[in-house]
Amino acid sequence: MAGPLNGMRVIELAHIMSGPICGMMLADMGADVIKVEKTPDGDDSRRFSPMLPCGESASFMIVNRNKRGIGLNLKTEGGREVLRRLLADADADVVIENYRAGTMEKFGLGYEELKLLNPGLIYCSISGFGRTGPYADKGGFDLIAQGMSGMMSMTGEEGRAPIKAGSPVADINAGILAALGIAAAYANKLRTGLGQVVDTSLFEAGLQQMYWPAANYFADGTILPKMGSANSTSAPYQVFASSDGWINIGAANQNNYERLLEVLQMPALADDPRFRTNADRMANREALVQLLNERLVTRTTAQWLEEFDAVGLPAGPVLNVAEAMAHEQAIARDMIVETEHPVAGPVKGLGLPIRFSDDAGTSQRPAPLLGEHTFKVLLELGYGEEEILVLQQQQAVLIL
Repeated sequence: MAGPLNGMRVIELAHIMSGPICGMMLADMGADVIKVEKTPDGDDSRRFSPMLPCGESASFMIVNRNKRGIGLNLKTEGGREVLRRLLADADADVVIENYRAGTMEKFGLGYEELKLLNPGLIYCSISGFGRTGPYADKGGFDLIAQGMSGMMSMTGEEGRAPIKAGSPVADINAGILAALGIAAAYANKLRTGLGQVVDTSLFEAGLQQMYWPAANYFADGTILPKMGSANSTSAPYQVFASSDGWINIGAANQNNYERLLEVLQMPALADDPRFRTNADRMANREALVQLLNERLVTRTTAQWLEEFDAVGLPAGPVLNVAEAMAHEQAIARDMIVETEHPVAGPVKGLGLPIRFSDDAGTSQRPAPLLGEHTFKVLLELGYGEEEILVLQQQQAVLIL
């Protein structure tokens, strides 16, 4: 695997989303990620909709590419011993887990035990609420984290029920934060030879999205209301209707506001005392939005964007998922990648959202089949073929 993390070995015990996203990002950057799945059924996301005609889950495949996969039955001593040898191996740099609190300790594989086997092991734990505090033993999901972070209280329109973001942002952000923490701990390991615990959670990943709302609250106790697509600091900065759809306009400073009025041919608004400064516009935002909407609905989104681009006004269409996946900028930035899966054939996914000048990072390997690489990984650990056969007969391992 090419990439800046070439040489890092990661043992991924994580399932469903946040942990697998963390592992995929590390794999995309060159780490050798070995995904350990429970047997006989594997990662729970293997059964998530939508299911492809071949029987594989699209949800599983989009967050597990570039990994090798093995199947272990951790309810057996043989399965636990394989995992113990994986983690004790001097080549193992990182383990990622997102089990409920106490699960790894129950297997005799908590950090205190593992660091005796491998002092350089970086132990990354992703949980609902973190490893400390009164909620440490509680399970958590993205929906719960979005609600408890304050995010849902300010999403949507005033007077309507709280709603979550359309994408599982706490889950995804927790995976990104975990990958960042692992990269920092790995840099420290290269200096000291020692590992450590990296601990993050869905709750903190939700809170971390709240910088500006928190700034308002800490400054003067203000709790921002729901504002739809509008912004709490500047106006006009929101979605508007066009004659054939929607358009986002970011006239977030005076220069951009004046560019907007120029394109819309509404010079009178520049001198209107209600809208002269950003503070004026925020105080009278609803009146301003109504006036701008009356003009914007007279032309198509594409027509307005052509004129906005000509004067350098930040603006963009509101795309659906199909349009976003086909957008020329997404293609140009290699954000749509394709791998060849042994069962499903060509499978598209989202690329690594980071670019490196000396190595762009490539998508080379599709998500593994359950147990696809078990035999090879056991050989690498020093197991003989007869020993592997015994483990298979004991149902301690799954070999494809």
